[in-house]
Amino acid sequence: MSQLVAILDFGSQYTQLIARRVRELGVYSEIYSPFISKDDLVKKEPAAIILSGGPASINDPDAPHPDPDILALDVPVLGICYGMQWLTKAQGGVVHHSDAREYGKAEIKVMENSDLLSESMDRSQVWMSHGDHVEIAPRGFEIYARSNGIVAAIGDAREHRYALQFHPEVTHTTHGKDILRNFLFSIAGCAGDWTPSQFVTQATDRIRERVDDARVICAVSGGVDSSVLAVLLNQAIGEQSIPVFIDTGLLRYDDIENVTEILSSELDLPIRYHDASNAFLEALEGKEDPEKKRKVIGHQFIEEFQTIANEYDNLGFLAQGTLYPDVIESQMVTGPSATIKTHHNVGGLPEHMDLELIEPFREMFKDEVRKIGRLLDIPGKILGRHPFPGPGLAVRILGDITRDRLRMVREADKIFTEMLYKYDEYDKVWQALAVLLPVNTVGVMGDSRTYEHVIALRAVVSVDGMTADWAKLPPALLQETSSKIVNGVKGINRVVYDVTSKPPGTIEWE
Repeated sequence: MSQLVAILDFGSQYTQLIARRVRELGVYSEIYSPFISKDDLVKKEPAAIILSGGPASINDPDAPHPDPDILALDVPVLGICYGMQWLTKAQGGVVHHSDAREYGKAEIKVMENSDLLSESMDRSQVWMSHGDHVEIAPRGFEIYARSNGIVAAIGDAREHRYALQFHPEVTHTTHGKDILRNFLFSIAGCAGDWTPSQFVTQATDRIRERVDDARVICAVSGGVDSSVLAVLLNQAIGEQSIPVFIDTGLLRYDDIENVTEILSSELDLPIRYHDASNAFLEALEGKEDPEKKRKVIGHQFIEEFQTIANEYDNLGFLAQGTLYPDVIESQMVTGPSATIKTHHNVGGLPEHMDLELIEPFREMFKDEVRKIGRLLDIPGKILGRHPFPGPGLAVRILGDITRDRLRMVREADKIFTEMLYKYDEYDKVWQALAVLLPVNTVGVMGDSRTYEHVIALRAVVSVDGMTADWAKLPPALLQETSSKIVNGVKGINRVVYDVTSKPPGTIEWE
């Protein structure tokens, strides 16, 4: 079993980046609530603990405070931003609050060479995001660095307690990865032996042990996550896995034919096709709120899977390709962070199900799943597919779901995808989509006045989907796409392009 770094999440927008950076260095990491008890943390057997940043002020009466007994563990601790301030107060130091926040790029002056910071990092750029700062370091701590006179790094080498006022996990911090590397290897003594290949072996063993001789329904959609999951299950338990593709009526143009062909021919999976389009559309009738849509879809999926399960003996599990970002965005699984949106396969599931869930990728990011897919010899044309939400086009139609509105967004999406391929841009973006807006605009077509719908196009570049920037697509591509949609899709007379990054926007509109 690989060593584990436990990350306690105080609600920072960068917490997931910490987990990613640690994994990139070959050490497995998981994110936990800051309120996890010492006893529960001991069961995880962490090689090190990282305390994340967060939006709260440490001196606020409702500021989150973890179990102080975790500092009694003989485990190296690194506090970042809010984590630094909590560690300082917990160890007897003094934290000062200022209404003037320090946010953005700054420069550190290394005061003392240490296992965490080296002289080569002197005058290097870091990324700050704080209002509180350390006024008096705890007894036994040395000040390693300052920024504009403010304490930027402290440490107690004897007790293996360290803290940073800046964020080493973001790319704006020049030596951020080196600092994390020093903490993980020089201080915590991690081996750095975690790899996707090791994950495949461990996941296979866990699946076989848990399932035993039972059957498993594997929910497949033709996307990266479910395709990799289907192959992993097939290799682990063979015919005990039943891959099921459900037609929700919310799929893209030609998805039914393309997905079943890919899964059966390319991956040699015995796909069972199940048409439930009428049931999904009836359940969605009159539902305009995005959260209600997702919950309705999640419940309907379970009903359909349960119906299928009743046809088999000894079927007790449902396998899903749920990813870490799905979990993070759907619920407060860690610290005092907000629910962004409920994913149909996480928060959208009913409280009671007859089927037990199997989610091997629940702690994985999409790029990590792609690496696993390559290890399983899944073709690049499958692994390179853009993400497509489980609720399908229901969350790309703002407002009520009707068959005509589905037709419009489906046809517009098809044109946009074709243009991305034509201009050799498809593989350069993380995700591209068309959204039908709940507004009509005036237009002129053939000397006649029109009052029709608007399509918004969105394309983003990203590494893991947790953060993203809008794609700077060629103007010629956007112009031709707009022309083809307006002229070729009945009911659309205007096309706009979304230039919002994540954050503050999400990738999908709902």
